[in-house]
Amino acid sequence: MRRACLLVLLALSAHAFAQDAADQEAKAPAVASSDDPDAVENRPSQVPLDEIQRFVTVFNAVKEAYVEPVEDDKLMHSAVRGLLLDLDPHSVYFDRADAQEFDEQATGSYAGIGVELLTQPDNTLLVVSPIDDTPAARAGIKSGDVIIAIDGKPLPEQDSMAPLRGDPGSKVKLSLVREGKAKPFDVELVREVIRIASVRGKLLEPGYGYIRISAFQVDTGAAFQKALDELQAKGRLKGLVLDLRSNPGGMLNAAVQVADDLLEKGNIVSTRGRIAISDATYDATPGDRLHGAPVVVLVDAGSASASEVLAGALRDNGRARLVGSRTFGKGSVQTVLPLGNGDMVKLTTARYYTPSGRSIQASGLTPDVPFRPEQEDAPASLIEYSEAALPGHLHGDEEGVDDYRVGDVLDGDEFIDQALAELKKPVTTNP
Repeated sequence: MRRACLLVLLALSAHAFAQDAADQEAKAPAVASSDDPDAVENRPSQVPLDEIQRFVTVFNAVKEAYVEPVEDDKLMHSAVRGLLLDLDPHSVYFDRADAQEFDEQATGSYAGIGVELLTQPDNTLLVVSPIDDTPAARAGIKSGDVIIAIDGKPLPEQDSMAPLRGDPGSKVKLSLVREGKAKPFDVELVREVIRIASVRGKLLEPGYGYIRISAFQVDTGAAFQKALDELQAKGRLKGLVLDLRSNPGGMLNAAVQVADDLLEKGNIVSTRGRIAISDATYDATPGDRLHGAPVVVLVDAGSASASEVLAGALRDNGRARLVGSRTFGKGSVQTVLPLGNGDMVKLTTARYYTPSGRSIQASGLTPDVPFRPEQEDAPASLIEYSEAALPGHLHGDEEGVDDYRVGDVLDGDEFIDQALAELKKPVTTNP
């Protein structure tokens, strides 16, 4: 079941979600006193009157007594951001400029340094992953690095990613902290227009293909089909290494399309939330473009979100083995809600479940064959680099139930060679 028309970020229809919310509002008063006997707990359309009064009191106090004048729009922007602040790390309010940048990243063309980031409670920026062949990747920035200053200045309390933007050709200096290094260090980059080719492929040797997906964008599904067809034009493939290392995710429909291209049948992923519009099921349609040839999926600690959807779908359907390291563990669904003024809200609305019915939220996927970096060449220990380590993360169904060990970031071609060796091994099945 192809859903390439669903241009959503790990989510559902924002329009339908917004319409559902509007219908809810039409059925109930917008404000209710906390002692209203008709008030229903957790009813989304009701806001307790005393809480509104509390907000107005604090708003007026700031307006009248703060040491410097504060504009109303700045206070209201802060208030709106505050509504999302304590929910989870992935629910975010974007003003018009941030919303435009977010849309540009989804299409794979924008001005910047080419890195996927998460804002931490202290306003520092955690590197989820650098994007292939961008200034960040070429400068050696790694998943798990933390940006503590930009151009020698501490990050602002709001919109700490803004200083990374700038004209192509302009320079920016990042101050980074990396586990294993005693002191922060600086990296200078030149901003450029980032045009991300999310898919690239090659033959590792005759009969054995390799496809790297660095992110899931609008055109990733079509690009995967093209890369696979080009490899098979060189001769029928005996197997495929699918590389999802340090892939931060992106658009769910793109991951679903890739899974569908490799599956003959079966469920791909399902989502479940508090309201009916958040519940969806994605199933494969007949037609395996690889004709049953074996697949291994290479993952690591930077493989998150949509890449975990794809890896989980292929493994649960018996279509692929996972090799590498435990994944990041982002099993939540975000819906993008455009606002009338050009701003937008990215709101966590559901969890996703692999075909076996498992949620990997805050636990990640454990590979069938683990890879470990050589000690002398290993990146810093990423004890704090996982969904489970993010403050305010959603609790996972399986969080902490197994012998949990945070995964490693697996840089380098040697892991591709290891994945190829696993691909060539005969698959044994229990009688």
